[in-house]
Amino acid sequence: MSELLQYYLTNGSYVFQQFIRHFLMSVYGVLFASLIGIPLAFYISKRRTLSKWVISLANIIQTIPSLAMLSILMVVMGLGPNTVVATIFLYSLLPIISNTYAGIHQVEDGLLDVAKGMGMTRHQVILKVELPLSISMILGGIRNALVVAIGIAAIGTFVGAGGLGDIISRGINVSDGSAIIWAGALPTALMAVVVDLLLGKIEEKLVYTK
Repeated sequence: MSELLQYYLTNGSYVFQQFIRHFLMSVYGVLFASLIGIPLAFYISKRRTLSKWVISLANIIQTIPSLAMLSILMVVMGLGPNTVVATIFLYSLLPIISNTYAGIHQVEDGLLDVAKGMGMTRHQVILKVELPLSISMILGGIRNALVVAIGIAAIGTFVGAGGLGDIISRGINVSDGSAIIWAGALPTALMAVVVDLLLGKIEEKLVYTK
């Protein structure tokens, strides 16, 4: 414990820098996946055959080991954080698309019929009925994706992306580096727990106020 505290005292600014870098890679990957995945889920929600293909493709992507995915994308995109963001983007598509799709289909048909009977267009139905009623499930998908993304970002060190994985890797590569490993692992775990709790509270709030 004393070695861990000493490491933080000596390298506090470096750890904080890598913490922010790690967090931003995770957020950007999930953000881009949300910008693509949520509209895509709404598009396929009324197209059952297409939805099976899209969700199956997202499932296939999910089965590829993260190190293999990083290696594949590194060939195309090179070293650096962009490769990690792209990897997180691909892995985030499944929880975001599947949760959004499920959220849309939990909306009662009667409510949709009433909305259409009031003269709402398809876009108005989405924005005023389907989106508000499915937002808690959509957020649940984003929450799951972000927690997974934080774990994936930790292996970004292998493609020169930085992040807290760099600290863990340094600890692995030196003799008696357990304190250094903990110095990187603890902030990573803390980030995942805090993100999960915060988004969980927001999700509960949305469910309560619906």
